Amino acid sequence: MTARYEWELIDEPHARVTADVLWGNNAFSARGTHRAQHFAATWKLELADNWATRSLEIVATGDGWSRRLALTRDNTGQWHDDVGLTGEQPAALSIPGISDDVDLNQARDCDLGLCPLTNTMPIRRLSLHTRPHAVERLIMAWVEVPSLRVIASEQYYGSQHGDGLVNYASGTRDVDVQLRVDAEGIVREYPGLAKLASDG
Repeated sequence: MTARYEWELIDEPHARVTADVLWGNNAFSARGTHRAQHFAATWKLELADNWATRSLEIVATGDGWSRRLALTRDNTGQWHDDVGLTGEQPAALSIPGISDDVDLNQARDCDLGLCPLTNTMPIRRLSLHTRPHAVERLIMAWVEVPSLRVIASEQYYGSQHGDGLVNYASGTRDVDVQLRVDAEGIVREYPGLAKLASDG
């Protein structure tokens, strides 16, 4: 089953994140776009069994510049990156890829910045959309957009009732919100970040 989702970003109402998702039993594959005022991005996400990340490929472009990241997680749980830059890069953007001091050994998922779809992986694996679950600490390979820098992000997921409300917090980015999700674990509302504009 394939479905398309489109989110509107709260801080930039004309910005959109779209995702075309091909659902499987314990995984999905997806292609998507980011459309913002100062950059655009296209990406492809592939999952392994049990909703874990296999690979994320993303290209971000701006005025006279572009950068790409291929982020993969192998069968032993090790993360690898391949990056490329073209054009005159904005000085404000961080260096793309995984820095030498970043430890992703505990990470099973990527978390693509500004993209609520990547919250779905831990939500589905822990069944937070259908049952109560105590708050659990997770490490994510968080991809900053549009720099494509990758860091280890400490995040917390839990559900009190399994009624479509998921408690989410990120110590890395000082976020503590309640996500509203649908029956598939797709985020319909991420307070302060995005809301689902259309799906189908």
